[in-house]
Amino acid sequence: MIKRIATVTIYVEDQDQALRFWTEQVGFTVHADHPMGPSGRWIEVGPAGAETKLVLYPRALMTHWAELKPSLVFLCDDIESTYQRMKENGVVFQGEPNKMPYGTFAVFKDLDGYEYVLKG
Repeated sequence: MIKRIATVTIYVEDQDQALRFWTEQVGFTVHADHPMGPSGRWIEVGPAGAETKLVLYPRALMTHWAELKPSLVFLCDDIESTYQRMKENGVVFQGEPNKMPYGTFAVFKDLDGYEYVLKG
């Protein structure tokens, strides 16, 4: 039986830049950072104490990375303050949080152009 999602992989151009984005701008914690051969590292980031992490995987090691797009929604206790903090840290959002009958959502992009959703 599946108990939880362990990781979601994001294919990045530059692991160091992606690591800075996810830790310094989004506010995630580094859960793992291990050498992975001569041209990459196994890097896992996520909220402090989270069970599910993002793997920042080097595109150069995946010939078909462009076909592999993530679709992630991050649940927030307080979407307004999370949005404000991330925006102040330089994260680019597609607009203000949008209140819908089933939740409040805000879409942002990372340095590689992938879109992510905050849900409150």
